[in-house]
Amino acid sequence: MVVERASQVIGQAGAFLDALERASRAAALDRPVLVIGERGTGKELVAERLHRLSPRWDHPMVVMNCAALPETLIEAELFGHEAGAFTGATRARVGRFEEAHGGTLFLDELGTLSMAAQERLLRAVEYGEVTRIGASRPQRVDVRIVAATNEHLPDRVARHQFRADLLDRLSFEVVTLPPLRARSGDVLALADHFGRRMASELGWERWPGFTAEAGQALAEHPWPGNVRELRNVVERAVYRWDEAGPVHAIEFDPFASPYRPGASAEPVPAAPMPTRADEPVAACEAGPSDFKSRVARFERELLSSSLAEHRYNQRATADALGLSYDQLRHALKRHGLA
Repeated sequence: MVVERASQVIGQAGAFLDALERASRAAALDRPVLVIGERGTGKELVAERLHRLSPRWDHPMVVMNCAALPETLIEAELFGHEAGAFTGATRARVGRFEEAHGGTLFLDELGTLSMAAQERLLRAVEYGEVTRIGASRPQRVDVRIVAATNEHLPDRVARHQFRADLLDRLSFEVVTLPPLRARSGDVLALADHFGRRMASELGWERWPGFTAEAGQALAEHPWPGNVRELRNVVERAVYRWDEAGPVHAIEFDPFASPYRPGASAEPVPAAPMPTRADEPVAACEAGPSDFKSRVARFERELLSSSLAEHRYNQRATADALGLSYDQLRHALKRHGLA
């Protein structure tokens, strides 16, 4: 996909502005840059900034999401193929490297690349040459690599899941984007921006803003989905609002419903009566009975059941538990589940 747009980057938090400044300084250099951040933090916007502020701004910026393609097609997408190279290849196809010649190739979700694809990518980065699948001769390409991931790649290197030499080549500069919960003051600024834009799209004569209670709720939410989640929450609240005055109703979870699939139809049991301070606390039916041990056992059981529910897909498990991928990994290691 070739990007041809100019996107706004909004924020005033010091940590966010520092990351943007680092990206802006690196943009002028014809070196690879690695952009790190949780989902929804704006990694693609920073990659676009790196391209627009570089000497390559008038050449294409080509985007490839490495996680969106099956492993068998990634190499064909990156390097192209000749006619008849494999079943279904009825004609030759240019790869993303050739499409981005003279410009920027943005590799999103870099950490999902297979080891075989990493090896071919390393050769392309080192020698500036790509060989289409089914071809006998390499072609020269002039491409700047910008890559993004929400994983800590040095950990993947330590687990032999990512090539150390490729990481060395791609990490000339590393721009780490702070999550929204670490950007004090930016939540309300972004919410006002998204709210104004949605009100204009709906044809409102003016933007009434949010009530103080709604603004406080927005500011206090942890935003596991970061800016992307905030945009959805704000736009949903604005389009549903049909009263005069500032927007008050905020719904953070659009799936919240007593009728959702899998919801229990049985009444929720009443909470147990509190135990008097002078009464002994009953031990668990099995296992240790002190508070920390009980909490640890509950946490381990929660992690195990959630992993099984999501077929041991750690990204899906982290999202379901409201954790970042790194937080989940640390929790799994702590409980011996990694």
